[in-house]
Amino acid sequence: MSTVLEVTGLAKRFGDLEVLHDIEFALNEAESLAILGPSGCGKTTLLRILLGLEPADAGSFSPILDRAGYLPQGSLLFPWKRVIENIELPMQLQGMTREGRRSKIRSHLPIFGLEGFDSSYPFELSGGMRQRVALLRAVMAGARTLILDEPFGALDIVTRHRLQDWLAGVIEQLACSVIFVTHDLEEAVVLSHRVLVLSERPASILGHLKSELSSRDRVDRMSPKFLQTRNALVDLIVSKESHA
Repeated sequence: MSTVLEVTGLAKRFGDLEVLHDIEFALNEAESLAILGPSGCGKTTLLRILLGLEPADAGSFSPILDRAGYLPQGSLLFPWKRVIENIELPMQLQGMTREGRRSKIRSHLPIFGLEGFDSSYPFELSGGMRQRVALLRAVMAGARTLILDEPFGALDIVTRHRLQDWLAGVIEQLACSVIFVTHDLEEAVVLSHRVLVLSERPASILGHLKSELSSRDRVDRMSPKFLQTRNALVDLIVSKESHA
C-alpha cells in the first residue's frame, strides 16, 4: 500500500498561543483516517496547513493537498445556482466541456442520493442533501484525496447517523483516500480505517487506533465489534490523558 501523505514534526503558533505540537502521521492510499480531538484543539488549523492555506512554523509534509476535494463545516453552496451548476464549478475551472461535465455528474447523482434534484436550488434541499451536494462537488474536482472538516456537525443526530452510514459506503465505493476531523467518537469509528487521537491544545498525538471492523460492522452501532472498537478508543484517550 503506497503512502499519499507524510507529515513530520508539524508545529504551529499564533503569537504566544501554541496550537499544534510535533504532529506526525501518514495517510495511505485508499485509507480513511479520522483525526479525533476536542473542540478547539487545532484540528481545522491542521487541515488548513495540509491544504496550503496556512503556513506551519516547524516540521514538514508532502505533498501539499492543494488538489484535494475539500468539504468544510458548511456546504458553501452558491444559493443562486442550481445543484448541477454548483457541482460542476471545479470541472469548469479545469476546462471540461459542458456536455462532458454534466454527463459525468449525472452518472454520480444516484450514488449521492441526488437523482432528480439536479435542477433544484440549495434552499429547496434539506441540510443533509446540501452536504451531499457539497461532497459530490469535492469528488468532481478529480482529486483522489478528500479532506472533510466535521461535515455533519451541524445536523441533527438522526440525519447525522444516516449520512455517516451513507458516506462510509461512498468512501468504500470510490476507493479514495480521506482525512476527516471530528470530535465524535462514533463518527470516527463509522468512517475510518484508522483513528489519530489528538490532545487538548496545544494538540499533540495521544495515540493511534487501527480499526479491524468490516464495512457492515462499521455501520452497526450496537454490534459487539463496533462497541469493542469504540470502547478501545475511549480507553486509549483515558489512559493517555491520565499519563499526560
